[in-house]
Amino acid sequence: MAKQGLQAAYLHCYEQIRDKILNGDLPAGTKLVEERLAEEMGVSRTPVRESIRKLEQEGLIKRKRVVSPTDEDLRHIFEVRILLEGYSARCAAIYMDEASQNQLQHCIDMAQHGNVEETMEANKQFHDIIVKASRNPELVNIIERMQSIIYLFRKAVVHYKRPFLIEEHQQILDAIKTHNGEEAERLMKIHLESDLNFYLHLSKD
Repeated sequence: MAKQGLQAAYLHCYEQIRDKILNGDLPAGTKLVEERLAEEMGVSRTPVRESIRKLEQEGLIKRKRVVSPTDEDLRHIFEVRILLEGYSARCAAIYMDEASQNQLQHCIDMAQHGNVEETMEANKQFHDIIVKASRNPELVNIIERMQSIIYLFRKAVVHYKRPFLIEEHQQILDAIKTHNGEEAERLMKIHLESDLNFYLHLSKD
């Protein structure tokens, strides 16, 4: 139970600090002080320390100072994601079992009918399931280290309702179901490139 409580506190701290950085409440250059953050969030220093370590891995913090990624940084990170998730979709068309395919369909259905939070979660699950289908733990770890940037894009495309987002998920799943790896990879790359272009266009407005 204590371990579960610590994990919940860590997740809470991680999301709070991440959102403050991405929303601009903690601007670039801000030094993060563990004691102060722990007091503000009503937790011990341990979950704060773990949260900062994860955010350092994800590129939002360097030497305990906030880093604000440029559009070029975001593009470079996302280009890596496009390559890896495209490959994962190809693998999914080869390896994915029917139960996992049904999970993907459930994610699509949830996104079609859910509120913003439910759609965000469905979007995350859809991509996570496909990444795991790569059966490559190194690939999964690389994607995991991009989670803050992925969240930033996901929030934009869901909140601002990027056109055809859910329809593209269905097309990817259809290619996976027919074991067409080349088509699944192509569709995933186009899907994520559309996310990237949509976000960069929003950031210029």
